[in-house]
Amino acid sequence: MKRAENKSHCPVNFALETFGDAWSLLIVRDIVFWGKHTYGEFLDSGEGIATNVLAARLAHLEGKGILSKGPHESDRRKEVYALTEKGLALIPILLEMSGWSATYDPETTAPKQFVDAVYADRAAMFIRIQDLVRRGGSLFGGERSMVKP
Repeated sequence: MKRAENKSHCPVNFALETFGDAWSLLIVRDIVFWGKHTYGEFLDSGEGIATNVLAARLAHLEGKGILSKGPHESDRRKEVYALTEKGLALIPILLEMSGWSATYDPETTAPKQFVDAVYADRAAMFIRIQDLVRRGGSLFGGERSMVKP
C-alpha cells in the first residue's frame, strides 16, 4: 500500500516527501559533484542502486520538478537528466550535509580544503556552484569541474 504524499504541510515533511529517501540526494550529488547525467552513469555509482529503484527515483525527481529529462546530443538512445532551478536549490543542502559529514565521519572522503572553502563564504560558494552546474559543470568530475584532481 502506497502511503499518502504530503502527510502534513510541515516544511521538514515536505522536504522528506520530495527528496528524503535513500537515493534521491545521491542522484543529485552525482550531477553536482561528478557531472553524471545519464541513466548508465547513475547506475555506475559506487552505492550500487538497483535498476528498478534508479528508474523509479529518476521518474519521481522528474515528477517533483527536481530534474528535467531531454535527449542526448550524440546518442538518441540515451536521455540526459539535469537539475531544474528547483533542483539547483538543493545544492546548499548537499554542501551542508557534506560539511556535517566531514566533521563527524572520521573516514570521510570530503577534501578538507574544499569543505573549508565552502564554509569560508557559504552564500558566495552556493551561488558559484549553482552557476557552475547550471552551465553543465560539476565540482569534481569532467572537463568543466571546479576542483581539478
